[in-house]
Amino acid sequence: MNSSQAELLASLPDDERAAILAGLTDSQLEALRWDWRFWARPDQLEPQDPQWKNWLLLAGRGFGKTRTGAEWVRDNVCGSTPLARGRYRQLALIAETAADAREVMVGDGKAEDEGSGLLQVHPKDFRPMYEPSKRRLTWPNGAIATLYNATEPDQLRGPQHDAAWCDELAKWVYAQDTWDQLQFGLRLGEHPRACITTTPRPIQLIRYLLKHALTRVVLGKTTDNASNLPPSFLEAVLDRYAGTRLGRQELNAEVLDDVPGALWTRAMIDEARKPVTVPDLRRVVVSIDPSGTAGDEDDGDSIGIIVGGKGIDGRGYILADRSCKLSPDGWGRRAVDAYHEFKADRIIAERNFGGAMVEHVIRTVDKSVSYEEVVASRGKVIRAEPIAALYEQNKISHVGDFVELEDQMCGMTRNGYELEGSPDRLDAAVWLLDYLSFTARAPLIISDEVLARAAQPARRRKPLS
Repeated sequence: MNSSQAELLASLPDDERAAILAGLTDSQLEALRWDWRFWARPDQLEPQDPQWKNWLLLAGRGFGKTRTGAEWVRDNVCGSTPLARGRYRQLALIAETAADAREVMVGDGKAEDEGSGLLQVHPKDFRPMYEPSKRRLTWPNGAIATLYNATEPDQLRGPQHDAAWCDELAKWVYAQDTWDQLQFGLRLGEHPRACITTTPRPIQLIRYLLKHALTRVVLGKTTDNASNLPPSFLEAVLDRYAGTRLGRQELNAEVLDDVPGALWTRAMIDEARKPVTVPDLRRVVVSIDPSGTAGDEDDGDSIGIIVGGKGIDGRGYILADRSCKLSPDGWGRRAVDAYHEFKADRIIAERNFGGAMVEHVIRTVDKSVSYEEVVASRGKVIRAEPIAALYEQNKISHVGDFVELEDQMCGMTRNGYELEGSPDRLDAAVWLLDYLSFTARAPLIISDEVLARAAQPARRRKPLS
């Protein structure tokens, strides 16, 4: 059975397809097992237009992006027999990190029937040999794929390729630099191409690719792959995130614009997310924003728990987001665990909205914790503005990927919070950075001349006539 026949078989009604499958031999069924055109949905097959250069698959979590990318590589590298030549022979495989390249794209360490990486989608005779020390996959027909990561763009300086699979490009820290280096080397063969599989984020490179004349775009939702996902997973994520800004991005694959008038922009967040070496920290604080609900209510706000510090270099570092929806005992232990894990100096919470309750919860978990209430004398927006200015001045770093916190930042405007729910994580982060004295007012400087005049005896004013 050739690929066209497999594709036709997949399109038949269930009863007709079942009848045909019942008449196939074991060898035919085994061949069908590895025929991607039988199993794939139409939006998982590469564009038929021969002119495309970039296939941009913007899809939600669980859509099947990894499987699609791996099958695209297999289809283009392998011929009809293990030793037959495919369309491409020198590939670049680029992931966010080296670990993602190994574990997600290659599927290293997973059994044949587990995962959807390159080692899992090939029949045994076609399967490439993986050499981790060389960051390389070699197929029986001589084709080679080299692994790269987007934290080291210079890895791509020099090597040449005729095709590339780029996974989770929207999360790449050095997205533009890595993409540029890839383009300089993507010049072998008559028609070099790139397959890009990613959950969207509104970064500049994604916007560029969406507008590029030679880009073919597929937009996919998590629910498109519902038949292959556990019902419990779908129910949980749809119940929690359907209709929210995060859900629109992570489930529906919408590229969301910055909120008009937002104090934080995506460009500021991207700058803060660039990798840094964290220096010695003068202070480390765990900041809690109590939600005012029981904490474990599904429809309530989260308890914002943010860990951060101030380095000896004067920069601020957001170290962890431990926000959660748990009972008081649950989130209290989570905060105390973060306090000990990061060797924090103090846990803080706002007095006006549950500070005494927070202290009681923390003391119940661990009496030895250093705790302090902070007092709000200004509204949320006024407190947030100077913190946003610090990001604009590139004085704050995010030591990790804090998607929900960053989304809340981009939803805070000068008129208030424009997104659904409460900015619980953002409030905790603002309190934290404010507490670390990043926004302390400059001391009042009085000149010697003013001091001299102040020391002179006061003159009597003449009475009014």
